[in-house]
Amino acid sequence: MYAPARPLLILREGQAPLRQWVIEKPEALLGRSEECDIVLPARAVSRHHAQIVQTDGGYILRDLDSKNGTFVNGQEVEGDYPLQDGDEIQIALAVRLLFVGAEATAPLEVTALRPAGLLLDVAERRVWIGNREATPSLSPSQFTLLQLLYQGEGRVVTREEIVTAVWPDMAAEGVSDQAIDALVRRLRERLSESDPDHQYVVTVRGHGFRFENRNKP
Repeated sequence: MYAPARPLLILREGQAPLRQWVIEKPEALLGRSEECDIVLPARAVSRHHAQIVQTDGGYILRDLDSKNGTFVNGQEVEGDYPLQDGDEIQIALAVRLLFVGAEATAPLEVTALRPAGLLLDVAERRVWIGNREATPSLSPSQFTLLQLLYQGEGRVVTREEIVTAVWPDMAAEGVSDQAIDALVRRLRERLSESDPDHQYVVTVRGHGFRFENRNKP
């Protein structure tokens, strides 16, 4: 049976996609609360901030009397705003979402089913693997190590670089190889919880470690 295409919301930082949601329900609630269909845990976002509603003519965006407002393409939403493919939605001017209309989502929904690899939001210190956020959050040392590897993707990161990034106050005193290996092992275990079929952190014997991502969407 043919399943009609659905619109998407894509969370972006700059031009980089961080996460995407398929809008499957006639009414999708956006906000900071865990009760929402699309949870946006930024402080400026209200618990129940906005709503996307399917109508006979398409989809409309409605602000739910939020504290910091809802905007489309830089203009504040008042009443019901009819969404068009390519509209940029800003929730409280803190979260940027790209609306991709149903007519444009057929190829996107296919790729959304594939392993999307790992995406890192450095500003919010959040990690997505396969389009799902890694929860609970990584520990500070795990995140720092992952950030170092992620931003140096493709090159070997030495043990000395890891010590400088993760334990800057102890660099002069020295950190044991066992401590580094234990941190790498814990990070691998956390990533494996979300994607057990891919090794993101690869050991390069005698040199250090390298990050290898899956293909991103």
